[in-house]
Amino acid sequence: MTAYHFIGIKGTGMSALAQILHDSGENVQGSDVEKRFFTQEALEEKNIPIFPFSETNIKEGYTVIAGNAFSDNHPEIKEAINRGLTFYRYHEFLGEWLKQYTSIAVTGAHGKTSTSGLLAHVLDQSYPISYLIGDGTGKGHVDSKYFVFEACEYRRHFLSYEPDYAIMTNIDFDHPDYFTSVDDVFDAFQSMAERVKKGIIACGDDEQLQQIQAKVPVVYYGFSSTNDFQAQNVTETEHGTEFDVFVRNTYYDTFTIPMFGDHNVLNALSVIAICHYEDIKANTMKALSNFEGVKRRFTEKVIGNQILVDDYAHHPREIRATIETARKKYQDKPITAIFQPHTFTRTRTFLQEFAESLNQADQVYLCDIFGSAREESGKLTIKNLQELVDNSKILDISKTEVLMEHPNSVLLFMGAGDIQKFQKSYESQLEIVNNNQTKKA
Repeated sequence: MTAYHFIGIKGTGMSALAQILHDSGENVQGSDVEKRFFTQEALEEKNIPIFPFSETNIKEGYTVIAGNAFSDNHPEIKEAINRGLTFYRYHEFLGEWLKQYTSIAVTGAHGKTSTSGLLAHVLDQSYPISYLIGDGTGKGHVDSKYFVFEACEYRRHFLSYEPDYAIMTNIDFDHPDYFTSVDDVFDAFQSMAERVKKGIIACGDDEQLQQIQAKVPVVYYGFSSTNDFQAQNVTETEHGTEFDVFVRNTYYDTFTIPMFGDHNVLNALSVIAICHYEDIKANTMKALSNFEGVKRRFTEKVIGNQILVDDYAHHPREIRATIETARKKYQDKPITAIFQPHTFTRTRTFLQEFAESLNQADQVYLCDIFGSAREESGKLTIKNLQELVDNSKILDISKTEVLMEHPNSVLLFMGAGDIQKFQKSYESQLEIVNNNQTKKA
């Protein structure tokens, strides 16, 4: 049995991959910084050892897999290379591993994690499957029929994969530290399309995806009548969204999802399309109705008369979608956005678009920019964004109790950095207030 060592095992993709190998009967361990991440709970539940970074972790005979966030100068990577061990980057290893299965890549600028989670949930009703979801969730099975995995376009890493199928949710300009324009992003997706072996399920409402050329069939989904799979008669209910699906203009079936917002309907429609293509029955797909969601995607907590939402939204389009979801689900509640920009490069590139999307909320609090170790901050600060967002305020981590001024509100904590620490701080403040009130009573 091979012993696998993961450098940076708490990363979302790395955590999921480590769980897949563990579930498949492999011997797995890893290392990372000692700071606690939400991904490590699943690793601990499976008794996967996690060590602090040290070159002494690297032993003879190990196969070493390194997260893409770490340079070749990392002590453990240098030790692995010096010892001549079998060494992979995350995307390189994943590209090899998935060749054992009927693989379905889920890719796109937005919606990858939610769509991967939905698809894995539906397929899991009928088959032994493996899946790798970008919220750190992974599951392996030695007899897997399908392998569902999230394929990220950043630095064109997804070109390490040759999947049987690909779901493409959208093409949008993001990762401006790497991509130069939306045309550059399109070029990456076009290259990815050429690597798909059986078929592509693409959102036909996306103008960029309409231009994709492929050697395999491209099946389009969306709201427009020109799509192969179309959602019609979309209705918000108390518990989610109901919609009819038409396949090439013929009524197919009616589906319900426990989420709100057009983006969630599109994600579900892509899952219905790939399942239909693989001859999976509509009754099996009805499992969409009991999907419990993925981590950090509109994850809700009710405290008193407020609803606290943790969400990964870090691009203007994602912020709009998160606010839209909150408006549709909680029509009678004001929306307070608490946003932490992720990377100086992205903040600088989309400064005006961030302001426009945040202005959709009733009240906005801004947290200091969460920078990447790979970039220079320049002179940009959170105040540059504050100047463009109506009546916005800067939120200090030591004064989160100001959020109590918004009773009966939905508080959206949004960002891809460590925005959760602001939510935790606020929850601590609420606990102190509640304890004091209990003592007085």
